Amino acid sequence: MAVAFTLNGAAITVPAEPGDLLIDTLRTGCGLTGTRYGCGEEQCGACLVLIDGAPAHACGRETATLEGRAVTTAEAIPAAIRDAFLAEQAGQCGYCLSGMLVAATALLARNPSPDRAAIVEALDGNLCRCGSHPRIIAAILRAGRAA
Repeated sequence: MAVAFTLNGAAITVPAEPGDLLIDTLRTGCGLTGTRYGCGEEQCGACLVLIDGAPAHACGRETATLEGRAVTTAEAIPAAIRDAFLAEQAGQCGYCLSGMLVAATALLARNPSPDRAAIVEALDGNLCRCGSHPRIIAAILRAGRAA
């Protein structure tokens, strides 16, 4: 079976059997390794992507469910958001950053000027074990001001 959807703005068709997960399709089938495998249970946020603009876990989403949808990965995050994360040095080990960038992109799309409380709420499903949350919050505030 084949599934046609938009990936980072480009129309693609990929093979997809029942049970094939989006994270595997992205990493292995499409060569997009920015989406990270973390817990595999939709709990850590490392695998976040945007599906039709909303954050979704790629580790639990079957590729076959994406027919006609739009998927955005960390590779297609707006430069202003990436630049703000770099300027604030908002990463230590960096493992969580792809999910954080995706969550930040979704937040800023619906609220271009979030306050700290809105950012904390938007990042609630993203785990960072390095303790970089203060810099990540500062980066999102910066990206909002730059927009």
